[in-house]
Amino acid sequence: MADLSSLLQLGQQMQFRLSEIQSQLAQQTVTCTAGGGMVAATADGRGQIRAIKIDPQAIAQGDVEMLEDLVLAAVSQAQQRAAELYQAEVKKLASGLPFPFPLQPPL
Repeated sequence: MADLSSLLQLGQQMQFRLSEIQSQLAQQTVTCTAGGGMVAATADGRGQIRAIKIDPQAIAQGDVEMLEDLVLAAVSQAQQRAAELYQAEVKKLASGLPFPFPLQPPL
């Protein structure tokens, strides 16, 4: 019975620590660019897009499809980098656990 109690206590500690990590990640940001810096996307550590910056020259060119592609590329890269941050933090937390821990970020 002591093992079950220890496991439950470990689970509570993990839940608390994971909550702390998610709060910390919400404060961190990553910025990625596309098109040689014409478009920049900033995401928090949880993958939520916080800002998009578009160089006025990108608009002046009038190529809407290119601009859409650049925005999509910058956003995708920022979200990927945020997911990598999340996985790195959870991996640190999960090291030493007697059971596997999911590394996927929450959606």
